[in-house]
Amino acid sequence: MAIYELGHEWYMIDLGFQGVPQVIAAYVFRGSDGVTIVDTGPSTTIPNLLAGLAELGVSDDAVYQLVLTHIHLDHGGAAGSLLQRFPRARVFVHPVGAPHLVDPSRLWASAARIYGDRMEQLWGEVRPCPKDRVVVLEDGETISLGDRQLLALATPGHASHHHAYLDTATGYVFAGDVAGIRIGGLPFVFPPTPPPDIDLGLWRRSIERLRALRPTRLCLGHFGTVHDCDWHFDDLLARLFLWAGWIGAQLELGADPAVIAERLQALTDEELRLVSGESTPLPAYHWASGSYRMTVDGYVRYFRLHRPFASGL
Repeated sequence: MAIYELGHEWYMIDLGFQGVPQVIAAYVFRGSDGVTIVDTGPSTTIPNLLAGLAELGVSDDAVYQLVLTHIHLDHGGAAGSLLQRFPRARVFVHPVGAPHLVDPSRLWASAARIYGDRMEQLWGEVRPCPKDRVVVLEDGETISLGDRQLLALATPGHASHHHAYLDTATGYVFAGDVAGIRIGGLPFVFPPTPPPDIDLGLWRRSIERLRALRPTRLCLGHFGTVHDCDWHFDDLLARLFLWAGWIGAQLELGADPAVIAERLQALTDEELRLVSGESTPLPAYHWASGSYRMTVDGYVRYFRLHRPFASGL
């Protein structure tokens, strides 16, 4: 667990997911009205989150707002457990995600199709959130931070239930996963494309919406903050659509998705070695992005819905 001061009362806690640094971040705002947490992480990282809050001098009674960019378990899996611990807290979420916080059974089942018998190890328990403590946020609505506001921005593409949040006083954008994965400021932005509902067209429009804000920094779920926002967006879009074309071509040639995933991993690992100078791929990228089979399966599902191929899709 490590804590980074971002300025303007914002802090970032490295949740130390699976004992690996720089995989999942939670963002903490200490205001006059109390403490707001943007993205709770999964239940397996609750001890590290609580340790970070204790180091910041935050009591359980001080936390009054949990703000989720989306409901994937690495971003919001701990919300139900934390509501039990923080008596004042409410959780803010996109309207599509809200029912799955109240009854997480379908969310758990969907994730289990991807992660199988690793669910408990990776995510831990996913407890339901009491309905009266779940606040639905529509696009353009705001959350009060005392003397400033967090503006909710519907940003689908990675997930239909995705919000990014703009701190209107500082220009910080808390981007969840729609701005991709970038570890340690390396010049490589990984597009996270899990099934079931990635949408490349919506994703491109979401990125352009964030770009138009001229953010002073992007605060990523995986991992940390970046200032070269235009370059970052360009690299994400380039790789998102490059992979779409390459995977689509492989599918048209009849390649099996499992084989495509192996080829994509080999190509990506080599690129990561080149940009990082490491002799082996950086583990944080692997943990943050999930499996390459999951990455390919997200594209396959998208193509089935939007761009069917003659090769049996």
